[in-house]
Amino acid sequence: MSTSEALRDRLMDELKTAMKTGDKGKVSAVRLIQAAMKEKDIEARGAGRGQASEEEMLSVMQKMIKQRQESSTIYSANGRPELAEIENGEIAVISSFLPKQLSEADIAAAIAAAIAEAGATSMKDMGKVVGVLKAKYAGQMDFAKASGLVKAALSG
Repeated sequence: MSTSEALRDRLMDELKTAMKTGDKGKVSAVRLIQAAMKEKDIEARGAGRGQASEEEMLSVMQKMIKQRQESSTIYSANGRPELAEIENGEIAVISSFLPKQLSEADIAAAIAAAIAEAGATSMKDMGKVVGVLKAKYAGQMDFAKASGLVKAALSG
């Protein structure tokens, strides 16, 4: 069984458990993840690849978390703590399906290793370095932040 199949099975199992226990928030969040996965599968089939890869699935979930973090911040700033709480609950559920996130020190070490692996010497090589990171650490780091760190490492 591929890791993307294992992730899909885990989503289904969590949905069943949440439905049995009456956890409406978790049911809703898992269904949102499944809907995003189906959309990604349709996109992949359109490109002739079958199902979406695990890397694509993890990327979708990271985007979902980022969207909810932004929404939560806006709700909190506008005096809607009850809506912010719903977003934070969804973040917790979605995060539970992602691999353990790397620490700052681990990210720095991963960037140094990726620079060495890609043979990067200048800013022209930034894409190669980020490509190596995405291949090895999908779902384990925020690549927007990592790109900034790669840029700093290559320019410094």
